[in-house]
Amino acid sequence: MLLIRELYKQFGSIKAINNMNLEIREGEIVVLMGPSGCGKSTTIRTINRLIEPDSGSILLNGSDIITMRPDELQKVRKNIGFVFQHFNLIGRLTTLENVMFGLVMSGMDRETAKSKALEALGKVGMEQHLDQTPAQLSGGQQQRVGIARALAYEPELLLWDEPTASLDPILVREVLVVMEELARYRASTMIVVTHELPFALRVADRIVLMDKGSVVEEGKPTQVFVNPTSDIGRKYKELIEYQMNTSAQSLSGNA
Repeated sequence: MLLIRELYKQFGSIKAINNMNLEIREGEIVVLMGPSGCGKSTTIRTINRLIEPDSGSILLNGSDIITMRPDELQKVRKNIGFVFQHFNLIGRLTTLENVMFGLVMSGMDRETAKSKALEALGKVGMEQHLDQTPAQLSGGQQQRVGIARALAYEPELLLWDEPTASLDPILVREVLVVMEELARYRASTMIVVTHELPFALRVADRIVLMDKGSVVEEGKPTQVFVNPTSDIGRKYKELIEYQMNTSAQSLSGNA
């Protein structure tokens, strides 16, 4: 479905993506992980050309996104949903209007756009907040509206750029629950950039570890986090073991 070959992007002296190669199969849920600044977010932003790569190719169903004309790219973007780290909602619009906005602007009639928006908002549990503006919603609720906005297009590929990074810890779980529910139905192929280890362990078909702009290891969660072959993988394994030991000690102390 998606084939990334020799992708390269440099910002000044920093190689954000360094000749990256990656293949994503249809229906797969892939989680990109790695230290901050390793190129995860830059990578998924090049997929729909929110960031223009310097070289390489990104083939979606055999067509190279990098060489597409603006009109071709606009059509392809309708099949690629994107959930941002920051919610990017329009403050003067209601929940329903925020989800409808992109559909109407792309030429869809208002009644069809409303129907699709309502369906998407129902999937994320926001059907009771249709008339509220972003200022009247919690951070978790705003992100769920952002997710519904992406779902309304019924995309074949859904990109998530650290969707819980801007949330208070207490609100993270409500967004992760929505993400896990969507992953269970597998309506879209998903590429998720996240630091949420428990989510990655429960949901990912494949973990892709990045460092310094390149893929350093990939495989099933049980493989990558149990028998890692990279330095980054070993650090994640140590972190998981530390968290498990800490939890065990806490339970023992409360017994």
